[in-house]
Amino acid sequence: MALKIRLTRGGAKKRPYYRIIVADSRFPRDGRFIDRIGAYDPMKPKDAADRVVLDVEKAKEWLAKGAQPTDRVARFLDQAGLMKRAARNNPEKAKPGKKAEERAAERAEKAAAAAAPAEGEGAAAE
Repeated sequence: MALKIRLTRGGAKKRPYYRIIVADSRFPRDGRFIDRIGAYDPMKPKDAADRVVLDVEKAKEWLAKGAQPTDRVARFLDQAGLMKRAARNNPEKAKPGKKAEERAAERAEKAAAAAAPAEGEGAAAE
């Protein structure tokens, strides 16, 4: 049984509220869970003390049993000092795809072609 420490969504439409739970990875996001270990309210200001409420003892217990946190929960656990989350960096994500590079090259060619005759006309007029 693969255990996950993850978020389950509650709250009204456009007013999310999440509970931090431990569940079997096969269970649906808002379905059955084993234990509730905290809560996360993204609507509160970032500096609010009760934005993330976490039962540290329960979290330690479940991590010792082998539960794997999701990326967002790993951030919370890192802030609480329970685990170290490696910084992620993907510089390839910001690069444009092949089609976008082709379109940019075409635009550059058109701009160069449009600028070349305009330069030639200016020289002939003098």
